[in-house]
Amino acid sequence: MTPAARPPLRAWLVVALLWFVAAFNYLDRVMVATMHRSLVDAIPMTEAQFGLLTSLFLWVYGLMGPLGGYLADRFSRSGMIIGSMLAWSGITWLTAHATTFNELLATRALMGIAEAAYLPAALALIADYHRGPTRSFATGVHMTGILAGSALGGLGGWLAEGHGWSHPFRLFGIIGVVYGGVLACALRDATGEAPRTGAAARVEFGAAIASLFSRGSFVVLFVFWGMLAIAGWSVTGWMPTYLMEHFHLRQGVAGLTATAYANAAGFCGVLAGGLWADRWSRTHARARIFVPVIGICVAVPGILLAAGTSVLAGAILGLVVFGLARAFTDSNLMPILCMISDPRYRATGYGVLNLVANVVGGLAIFAGGMLRDRHVEVSRIFQFGAAGMVVCAGLLLFVSRRTPT
Repeated sequence: MTPAARPPLRAWLVVALLWFVAAFNYLDRVMVATMHRSLVDAIPMTEAQFGLLTSLFLWVYGLMGPLGGYLADRFSRSGMIIGSMLAWSGITWLTAHATTFNELLATRALMGIAEAAYLPAALALIADYHRGPTRSFATGVHMTGILAGSALGGLGGWLAEGHGWSHPFRLFGIIGVVYGGVLACALRDATGEAPRTGAAARVEFGAAIASLFSRGSFVVLFVFWGMLAIAGWSVTGWMPTYLMEHFHLRQGVAGLTATAYANAAGFCGVLAGGLWADRWSRTHARARIFVPVIGICVAVPGILLAAGTSVLAGAILGLVVFGLARAFTDSNLMPILCMISDPRYRATGYGVLNLVANVVGGLAIFAGGMLRDRHVEVSRIFQFGAAGMVVCAGLLLFVSRRTPT
């Protein structure tokens, strides 16, 4: 790497700061799925209603994503990140005080609104700081925070067993508010990018959406990310319950098993996928596309094994393979978006991708709850997700580089 291409130390400091934000972001949203028994015992609800807690969050989060991304493009990326974290941490604390299903559902909807601005703004900020051949790896390092948060989401079920379902929400809500204060003192937008006033003030939401969808490669990426979300959110939303019932595990053990192994493997996967794509991109312009395709093809047998075996060790192995290979996509999605979109609309573009992923993912989780109410094996939806991943691998090959990164 030439000195000109080497990012400054502050570029990596930003990644480090955002790593903890990403961890809290996913921990707060995932832990509901890991405390099934404690939550249903305290606040009676059907299986479909339990699935709706995650589904409604995803739908609201997805629908608000393009707007959150646009605001990050239009104004300040760092400001949106800080405000988003303070808001969702406060709502996490508020969730602990819900006493009815409707109140719990309302806090999940508010959580979706509060979290919507974070990921598009964070990934765009990382892309602003990492303009050379470190972009995929820097994105991958940030994504390990998401995976750490998802894995630690299993603590929700474990803490709920010993202290009640509301305790984790109070604890992590307070911690998040404190870290939000630290972030406000340390995080800044990248210098050298177009300021969020003046030229950037001409960025309009309608023009951003029109620009993105005028490119065929973005349309393909939009469909690809939505289909891939079916498999990913099905595993996140229902694997803890599936393991608890299929292998007769305690709630805490099932939650940690479902989240820890796959996300630990994914931790390695986003780093390996990012580093591999960065190095390969020096000699091949489509490397950041090929690496996720390879990963998806390897991940499909993993999810089929996890959903089809009667041996717990086999299910864990399947989750490890799925988590490792599926993560290649996470470290390369924003870099791919940078290849095909106007640089002014990076956060908006990622927000649009988040919309389809979360709306479709929410439908998959809700469908799982409906299947359970009808006594249909939830493993069926995992199998459907695996089939969709095969299609995803083919779709991604149709994405082509159109603009400078």
